Parts: sequence; structure tokens; C-alpha cells
Amino acid sequence: MLHLHPLSALSLTGTLILWSSAPFFAAIATAQSLPSLPPDSEPLPLPQNAQPSPASPLFQFAQPSPSLFSPPPAAAPTEPPAQPSAPANRNRLLLEQARQRLIQQNEPLPSESTPSAASFDTYRLGPGDSIYVNVLRFPDLSFQGTIDQQGNLVVPLMGAIALQGFTVEQTREQIRRGLDRFVVNPQVDVILIAQRPVQVTILGEVFKPGFYPLQAPQLTSALTAAGGTTSMADLRTVRIRRPLDDGTVLEQDFDLFNPLRESMSLPDIRLADGDTIIIPTLTAENSEGYDRNLIARSTIAQPQINIRIFNRGTASGGTIGRTVLPNGSTFVDALAAISPDLSSANIREIALIRYDVQQGKAVKIELNGKKALMGDMSQNPLLEHNDVIVVGRNLIARITHALNTFTQPFRDVLGFLLFFDSLTESADNLFQPSSRR
Repeated sequence: MLHLHPLSALSLTGTLILWSSAPFFAAIATAQSLPSLPPDSEPLPLPQNAQPSPASPLFQFAQPSPSLFSPPPAAAPTEPPAQPSAPANRNRLLLEQARQRLIQQNEPLPSESTPSAASFDTYRLGPGDSIYVNVLRFPDLSFQGTIDQQGNLVVPLMGAIALQGFTVEQTREQIRRGLDRFVVNPQVDVILIAQRPVQVTILGEVFKPGFYPLQAPQLTSALTAAGGTTSMADLRTVRIRRPLDDGTVLEQDFDLFNPLRESMSLPDIRLADGDTIIIPTLTAENSEGYDRNLIARSTIAQPQINIRIFNRGTASGGTIGRTVLPNGSTFVDALAAISPDLSSANIREIALIRYDVQQGKAVKIELNGKKALMGDMSQNPLLEHNDVIVVGRNLIARITHALNTFTQPFRDVLGFLLFFDSLTESADNLFQPSSRR
């Protein structure tokens, strides 16, 4: 039985009153959470002179101290502290679940969403790309940013996050997961507003093969930067090689010819940094059904072609020159540019000489300029880059004789051009007076 000092009765009465209030139960819950004394420890004795001070409030002992409720020395050992109630267990479980959820939300995207299966149809972000992030209902969280050289982007509330190699959709999901820790059900949209410049290599049948930096990284822009395709380009199988971060190389062929033939828009193929573009050469085996004239008049072909002119104006001499014509020009266009003297030049006998890549030699086509001017399409072929036009029967005979006596075959178009450069240097012998036939 608990013994109290007689003078503490009034205080005990006030204490019992406060025990029935809500704050006291909070104090009891706090006391239960404190560590209990060891079983073999001595209980604390009651104070001997627990007298309330006259100046103290009436309920001075309303907040009991642990020693006031300690068992007397003769009492049995204290029972172990009671287990927390069911509501307390439930609260602890909810707190643990929330903590685990925050840990999971702080992890990166799963491995299956990482950029491991790149394709030509999917764009991967990298340093220099600018994106706009729109967070609905939270305009203060919307922003526009550029990925830095380390591949990171600074996002409000989240700090710097790594985005190199991520697609736009993966970036949207990454930002949405991060903001979900701070706002309720964020709705995020990500837009690529400026693509980084890329550097690509262009090989094959283009006017100027080489290495090109591109501000507009599309395939058509790359062909234009290389001076356009040549007349021997096969645009049905334009190949793109793309190296990946894991060392593998992807290859894919694209058809640019059929969209041109069917009057459709060209495919908008987006290039990546390090791509290699290969334009194959048109061969005799696969040239059937291929319209080279259509390609020559297109915007992806080289815009201009160079034509060499050997024109025997009079019996005592002639002229040698070059003219630049738009790609897709015909033989009649060349005649208009040459403007031969009809009183001295025999336009009925004109030779068109060009280097045939497939045969590896120079070929000669005899044309009648008068018939061509009268509308005979068989006498008005499409011109190609580095064609040579020779006007006059005697001059044609001399150049043909020089070609026949040239013992070494032309290995490429450069050797073909060097041959005519040598004829230009010996123009005095080439235009020596001779009897007209």
C-alpha cells in the first residue's frame, strides 16, 4: 500500500484530477518509452520532508516525478514495461514504409530503361542539348536548361542529375520521380528545344568527302555540307554507321531515291555524334530503274558541275576553256553557254567525252548540235561533272587520236583530267592549221 505524507493529500487530490486529462496520458506514454531500471537496482525512497512551499502554486506536484511512483523497498520487483499499443505499432510501420519509399524514389531508373539498346529512331541526350521542363500546377518548378559537359542538368529541388545517354522520355520519368518526393503527383513534360552540334564523317559518292561539324544534324544537311552527291551516287542504300558507348557499332540503310521519285518528303534522319555516312557507287548491275537525271536535279546533289570546252573556232586556231553549269544541265545548255561562232564552227560534229567509272576508261559520244537545238532529245544528253565537249571534226580527230595513243589506262577521274590538262598545255600543236574536211 502506498504511504504518503499527510500534508501531501491536497496535492495528491490535484494530481488525481490531472491524471484524468489528456496531457497526463502523453506524459505516461513518454515515461513508458524511457528505459527501465535494472531488476537488481534499489528503488528510490520517498522524500522525507516533501513539504509544499507556502509560496508554491496549489498544484506544484501536478507533474509527478519518477521517484514519487517508485515502489517501496518491500514491494515486489517491478514488472517489465508494457509493449506499445496497437496504434503505436501501426504508426511505426507507416513511418518505416515511408522511409523505404523515399529510399526507392531516390534510386536511379531501372537498368532496363538505361540507354543500352540505342537505335536510329531514338535520340539520346548529351552535353550541349537544351531542354524545357514544364511541371503542371507548379510554374515555379518549370525551367529551361542545357546539359553541361559532364552530362548533368541542374533541376530545382533535385540538384544536379546525370542525363547523358537518356532519351527524352526517360528524362521526363527521372525528373518526375525526383519531384514526387516534394510535390504530390507531379505531371512533367520534357521538350528538346535545341540539339547539340555533332561531328560526322561522310564518305563515298559526294563532291567533298571528309569530316564535317553540323549545327543541324540531319542526313540531308550532311549531304549538303559535303557538296552534294555525285552523278554516280546510289541513293537507295545510304548507310549510316553509329558507334555506341559499349563499343558496338550499329548500321542501317536508308532509301532517299524512292521518296524523290514518288514526290514524297525525304526521311528526316537525325544524326548522332560520331556517325559515318557512306554513299555507295551506282554499278551496272543495279542501275536498272534508277533515274540519274532525277537525282541530278534534286537539292541533295552537287549544285554545280564543271565542263571543259575545246572549241576550234577557225582554221588557224581555237579556244580552250571551262564553264560552270547548274547540275542537271543538258548538252543544249552547254551550247548556249559556249556560244560557238556558227560561221566557223561545225556544230554538226561535236564530241562529248567523259570518264566512265564502271569501265575505267574515257568514252566518246558523237552529237549533232543542230539536231539538239531543233529538239532531238537523243542528241541532248544530261551532262555530268568533268565532262569534256570538243567542237569541230578536225579537233575531235586529234583528241581521239591522242586518247588512242595514250598507253596507260585511267585509274580514276583524276588521271582523266590530267590528260586534258596536258592537252591544254600543248594547245599550239593541237590547233595547228589543217585542211578542213
